Amino acid sequence: MLLLLALALQAGVLPEKWMTGGPDCAQTPAWQVHPYNADLLILRQSGCVHYEKPFLYLLFGRERAMLLDTGAGRPGTAAMVEKLRRGLPLVVVHSHGHGDHVAGDGELRALSGVTVMAPGFAEKVELGGRTVEALAIPGHDATSVAFYDQQTGILLTGDSLYPGRLYIQDFPQYLASMQQLLAFAGARPVRHVLGTHIEQSATPFVDYPVRTTYQPAEHRLELGMEHLTELVRELRLMAGKPERKALASFTIYPRPPRNFQHGSTGAQ
Repeated sequence: MLLLLALALQAGVLPEKWMTGGPDCAQTPAWQVHPYNADLLILRQSGCVHYEKPFLYLLFGRERAMLLDTGAGRPGTAAMVEKLRRGLPLVVVHSHGHGDHVAGDGELRALSGVTVMAPGFAEKVELGGRTVEALAIPGHDATSVAFYDQQTGILLTGDSLYPGRLYIQDFPQYLASMQQLLAFAGARPVRHVLGTHIEQSATPFVDYPVRTTYQPAEHRLELGMEHLTELVRELRLMAGKPERKALASFTIYPRPPRNFQHGSTGAQ
């Protein structure tokens, strides 16, 4: 059954390299917009604007569009999205509530035809001929949510799984969430697992330091089911004694500083 569903997935293309932040910021646009296909745009904020360089996802159905996350710092997201949303009503959801993913909320609320949901919204989104499922996955943050796009088979995991430092605020909760996510994803055809940052370098086990703006040799954005499986296996092994552990494509990073928010100076 999964094979038949996989064959029906809408294909797309990911770039070999993403814009990061330089080396010449005067020549680097604030946003990179990459069409995965005609109905899914992946936006990356430049490191010249904010060192977190978050990824945003804009999905189109027949009746409305959905934007996942709104950027960091002073992102200018509304002006960019207004050019891209094809005049469709837009619903804005979040991978979680940290500042580098909600900074553009206010400017988007000011646009006509835009509904901005609060972080933690974890309901199915119907776009008109396209369904995006949601699963609450607290642990990195209490409001963390994963979204699964039935049209492309892309699992959007926010800061809970991406090629970088997986900061864990609540380890038991995060372990339970990742186990639930693995079961959820295992029942669906998953073409790619896409998070909201790249911090890992192309060299296995090595990441870029916090606040790096220019990452000329970074890891690919896309992960897969094998990475989710690896993450759950490693979390189970350290369940009684959480510890920081570097793996080839990401680092498990339990117990971040108190009052941690990804994107703040506390991320060390």
